[in-house]
Amino acid sequence: MEKLDKSDGQSMDIVADNIAKLKELFPEILTENKIDFTTLKALLGEEVETDDERYSFNWHGKAQARQLAQSPSTGTLRPCKEDSVDWDATQNLFIEGDNLEVLKLLQKSYHKRVKIIYIDPPYNTGKDFVYPDNFRDNIHNYLEITGQKDGGNKITTNTEASGRYHTDWLNMMYPRLKLARNLLSDDGVIFVSIDNTEAANIRKLMDDVFGEECFVETVVAVRSENGMGGKEGFATNHEYIFCYKKDKSSEAFYDLTPTQEFIAKFDKQDQYGKYKVDGIFRKKGDGQRREDSPGCFYPVYYNPVTGEVSLEKRSDFKETFPKLPNGKDGRWVWSPEFAKDKMHRLYSGREGTIYIKDYFAKDTREKPKSVLRNSSILTDRATTEIKELFSEKVFQTVKPVGLINILIDIASKENHIILDFFAGSGTTGHATMLQNSTHKSNRKYILVQLPEPINSGVKEQKVAFDFCEEIQKPHNICEITKERLRRAAKKIQTENPQNNSDLGFKVFKLDSSNLKPWDADFDSLAQDLAEATEVVKAERGAEDVLFEILLKYGLDLTLPIATHTLEGKTVYEVGAGALVVCLDSGITEAVAEAIGKLKETLEPEVMRVVFKDSSFANDAAKVNAVQVLKQFGIDDVKSI
Repeated sequence: MEKLDKSDGQSMDIVADNIAKLKELFPEILTENKIDFTTLKALLGEEVETDDERYSFNWHGKAQARQLAQSPSTGTLRPCKEDSVDWDATQNLFIEGDNLEVLKLLQKSYHKRVKIIYIDPPYNTGKDFVYPDNFRDNIHNYLEITGQKDGGNKITTNTEASGRYHTDWLNMMYPRLKLARNLLSDDGVIFVSIDNTEAANIRKLMDDVFGEECFVETVVAVRSENGMGGKEGFATNHEYIFCYKKDKSSEAFYDLTPTQEFIAKFDKQDQYGKYKVDGIFRKKGDGQRREDSPGCFYPVYYNPVTGEVSLEKRSDFKETFPKLPNGKDGRWVWSPEFAKDKMHRLYSGREGTIYIKDYFAKDTREKPKSVLRNSSILTDRATTEIKELFSEKVFQTVKPVGLINILIDIASKENHIILDFFAGSGTTGHATMLQNSTHKSNRKYILVQLPEPINSGVKEQKVAFDFCEEIQKPHNICEITKERLRRAAKKIQTENPQNNSDLGFKVFKLDSSNLKPWDADFDSLAQDLAEATEVVKAERGAEDVLFEILLKYGLDLTLPIATHTLEGKTVYEVGAGALVVCLDSGITEAVAEAIGKLKETLEPEVMRVVFKDSSFANDAAKVNAVQVLKQFGIDDVKSI
């Protein structure tokens, strides 16, 4: 029986995965199990860059930041049912932890599965916390900075006086974006909100990670009508959203669901329905000359009184041709063959200009604009949304639900996954639930947030601290974010009683692996050897281990899990029999046979089975159990 994982509790090894991909593409580069870069360069030919002065975006610490992204995590995600809502049915995830480590742990389970990533990272204004990553042991570092373990690393702001103001921010962002890219589907999209402080750097950083050719747009979001401060006499009332696609050739976007403001533009009506003017019928811009498309130069007849347009000459109609402003011949937008059945979409002004009607239909969508300006995305609206839920401003900086709704609408459909690994106040989760309720969709969210401690001595955090006291929860941001999601869900359900969309979320918390590392001490070697037979830490439960196994197998954390009692042992059945886990002691051939019969009942295409290595009654029972499972067609049997 093989061990489930030989990497001592580590997450996916990204370097090994990259090497495997290279070997698959270029098998000839493998020499004595090492990569032959001379051969690789020869295979790549002229595409290899050798000039030391080539253009590149570099900063102090970039190489180590890249290495940090590639190093496996030794952590795991522990389930927290007591903080969750509708644990058994929900497909949404809220994960407490350092997003760098969480992104590493999600690499197998959510590789190429996320359609939208939206993040609102620290803007680096001098007041923002920048994650102090620790290359040697980031899990230990995480537990220290969040107060879960005594230590010297505390949360601090990143001020210009540090001497590495932009560098520290880039070193924090780079490995997280590298890992995030792996999770995006081939038609996936990432949106990053930022202000002027790091706008130039985030653009270059995104070009580096995603490729300059995958840049889509710099969206300007108007957040205030009157401005929110600024420098040198300007009242800043906007921020940026940088948008990139995973694959430049993908069809990643959809037009927007029309707003009431957009619908109101269809302010005219005839027997065919409501319409608005969609420009003139004469072609403008490139290709507007007659010689560019001779077939689109022909006479059109119009009635200057009624505005009716025809391709046939009539006694009460006047004739017109497409003429350019300089008097030369132009061309119409449509050929006469195409225009023949669409004459109802044309009408004329009294002066003879021919216009096109744009009719409103059930499937009419609105083209998103690069400048977002409406009342639903203003900062004041975001504050109102929080006060509607809490009666006070428990978060200092909040994104409006309307802004995230627009991004979700632009780049996702009814069952896509949306990831926000700087979740903050939880607006992305709130927006996803609202979008599902409004449009009867089934989008799913994954939120990741560091449980940053809230300090009662900081004026801006006093309201949040008092709120945690009121609900009797630990003083950290995650507790308020989870409460926001609970209250938002209740509000959505109250306002739409017929709603049956997913309003729950599973909570997981980042922690060190549930499996004991081998760390023997010479002075206590005998005791260490005796305890080594039990691989699971004493304070960890069976479900903690179960979800670590799911991560190792690369299975979705929201797969349905059923619990069976077979021959007196607890057996977890994951994903309708795709995986079966039994972590009880005293396993015999009878337990193996009961699992085999469960397979016959469930009829999964493939069933994988995991036990604890120390769980078998004896060595003979271990060997016999494997043979019994093989008789039922179960060949993938592993132990931890």
